[in-house]
Amino acid sequence: MDRALLDAFRATDYLVCIDAAEWADIRIDQPLPSSLQALVGARCWGFITAWNPRAETTRAPADNLAAQRELLGALRAWPEAVIHPAIGIGRTGWSEPSLFVIGPDIATLDALARRHEQLAYIHGHANSIAHLRVLE
Repeated sequence: MDRALLDAFRATDYLVCIDAAEWADIRIDQPLPSSLQALVGARCWGFITAWNPRAETTRAPADNLAAQRELLGALRAWPEAVIHPAIGIGRTGWSEPSLFVIGPDIATLDALARRHEQLAYIHGHANSIAHLRVLE
């Protein structure tokens, strides 16, 4: 991954919808916001999307939606998974619907991210800092 793309990942706001009125902002290399720590407890978590494989924005919206539905279905197959709607918003105005998931481990998240040709995703365990997991 080149430096510009890595910088774009690091500058992105990773927003999680906690409920109808509250959003939490995950920042790479920072602890989870306290509102998310309360939800996560001692479990693993990830912030992941199926939009725009390989960080290319030329994919048709219908294809992005279909891939995101597939990702959501795969996450729902985990009985212990807790899933919240989320969105990544870049500093240059782009955004990608995403999912904040509690429960699946890093191997599972890696497999899902690779299946959807994602270059990276955000993950952590319990209230530890948020890590950028680069898959290249």
